Amino acid sequence: MQDLQGFYAALAVLASALGCGLLMGIERERRKGSGPHRALAGVRSFTLASLSGAAAALSGSVALLGAGAAFVAALGVVAYARDRSENPGVATEIALLLAYLIGVLCASDRLLAAALAVMVTGLLALRGPLHEFSNHWLQPGEVRSGLVLAALVLLVFPLVPNQPLMQGLLNPQVVFRLVIVLLVIQSLAHVARRLMQARQAVVLSALASGFVSSTATIASLGMDVRTGKAPARAQAAGAVLSCVATALHVLVVAATVQPHWLPYLALPALAGAAMAAVWGLWLLWGAADQSAAAAVAPLQADAPMFKLRDVVLIALLLTGIQVGVAWLERTQGNAGMMAGALLAALADVHAATAAVLMHALPTEPAAVGVERALIAALLVHAVSKSVVAWVSGGGAYALAVAPGVLAHTLAFVGVLVLL
Repeated sequence: MQDLQGFYAALAVLASALGCGLLMGIERERRKGSGPHRALAGVRSFTLASLSGAAAALSGSVALLGAGAAFVAALGVVAYARDRSENPGVATEIALLLAYLIGVLCASDRLLAAALAVMVTGLLALRGPLHEFSNHWLQPGEVRSGLVLAALVLLVFPLVPNQPLMQGLLNPQVVFRLVIVLLVIQSLAHVARRLMQARQAVVLSALASGFVSSTATIASLGMDVRTGKAPARAQAAGAVLSCVATALHVLVVAATVQPHWLPYLALPALAGAAMAAVWGLWLLWGAADQSAAAAVAPLQADAPMFKLRDVVLIALLLTGIQVGVAWLERTQGNAGMMAGALLAALADVHAATAAVLMHALPTEPAAVGVERALIAALLVHAVSKSVVAWVSGGGAYALAVAPGVLAHTLAFVGVLVLL
């Protein structure tokens, strides 16, 4: 009975290796070509390589596993040396070795082996789009920004201490995580702006700018109204749409600094974002010149995806405000926390959010004070944005922007109070 079970288990491993090899081999067969310059391997070679790996793994012989890997690697070297095409590559040779290793992996983890086979096949099939993306669409500044972001995430972040400092007021890893989150948001905003320029998508433009700074977006649009470059209603539509990012940004900050608050803030934030989206689209629908609502300046060809110095300054500002509000709360109680949150909200609602959410968990008695401080900060920030709209764009612009800003804030606050 045990021998029969072992036989069926071995058949399952071989069947998994057969499927993985066929998947990769069919893709390579379609690109193999014909004649004397055809590529190294096709559907049969990949299938046999995968089955060889599975058979070697089932044998349990380490020497046989090594010999099989060496044989497949030697085949790749010989094929590359004999390649006489104008632009020889090594993708097929590497994929053939991976097919052997995937076959070996089928003996221990068939799900992982299948996932890896799908990933490899996808990379092979997307050769044209990936080359086009790398050589033509991607700009040098974006490559540099991507390398910096990868280094920060993979190399620096694991080395940052994850322990409270200054009597529990400051955690270096939380601060650095906030820097990474801001960098990712700016990178996504940059990509959205690239797509927007190609398709003239006003909504993407406003959302992308709002993720960088909704207040700055409102001010920039207002200055265009004041100088007569664009009508007030069209610019107000972009200003209100940028507030969608404000509501979603609150969730990002909560998930970064105090994830326990995320379930309590998710529905209010989505309600506020939905209200801003509906109001902004209504303004955009009635705008006389919708093309004037494009809120972002054209990107330079070599523009980076983010400005590291600006992000670090923002993170330091958020951290400083957080520490200041915590200090006021310790010395002055809830009144100090409320005063600090209101002062922080005048500049940036995300700073106020980060500061007050760090004060207590939602299940603790002090959570009531945190909720009140957050509501007050959101309302103060809405008034601050309305004032910015009036100063930058004048009365007509402010009258179009302020109702939408206040409506999305009241939607956020109303749902939070009801819950």
